[in-house]
Amino acid sequence: MAELIDEWGLWGLFISSFISSTILPGGSEAVLAALQLNSTHAPLALLSVATAGNTLGGMTSWLLGYLIARRWPTKDLLKPDQQRAADWLEQHGSPLLLLSWLPIVGDPLCLAAGWLKIHFWPALFFIAVGKAARYAVILMLFG
Repeated sequence: MAELIDEWGLWGLFISSFISSTILPGGSEAVLAALQLNSTHAPLALLSVATAGNTLGGMTSWLLGYLIARRWPTKDLLKPDQQRAADWLEQHGSPLLLLSWLPIVGDPLCLAAGWLKIHFWPALFFIAVGKAARYAVILMLFG
């Protein structure tokens, strides 16, 4: 397994990070840790590639939500308790996307942000910061 991770290197990390930030299961943390332990790449390169892939995946979810909203607006589909959750997300806005790194809720959060039409640039910023912070902690733990 370590040979496969080394062979794919930064491209493998990027792909794993992207997939991990969609509804598909992924293990980008394990790939990042393995590459860090093998010391084949600079930590800043690892952080940059993992963050870029994971952020792109999160923004893909945001885009899907945005496209869904064009066909099915939130006001037409949400039940009252779901509408309260959507209102809460709209009220707190893009800073909540710092939590997009969380397992299980992070990917739907990005999708919901797009569906609620949270602005692109703030969404991109907060998703990237949250995901970079998670990967930085992993690099410190395995450094």
